[in-house]
Amino acid sequence: MGIRILLSTRLGERKWTKADLSRATGIRPSTIGDLYNEFSDRINLEYLDLICEALDCAIGDVLVYEPSPVLRTKTKNGNPRTPGEKNA
Repeated sequence: MGIRILLSTRLGERKWTKADLSRATGIRPSTIGDLYNEFSDRINLEYLDLICEALDCAIGDVLVYEPSPVLRTKTKNGNPRTPGEKNA
């Protein structure tokens, strides 16, 4: 899973279109579309700030972390982590 972008949910709650958000923030419609459809692998922090301001919400209302069943990180000694293991 990883990081999820909940822009479609937030816009639906407010009954806004992607075009409404683009007009309110000045962010290009194609960029809003990529975020809406979760095609983005990077988010400009200024855009995130504008989106949160326009939707009157917190970052956690737009972005959430959902743990993946397959761990991609390693422990400090370089060994693969196991589920539930903390990376202390």
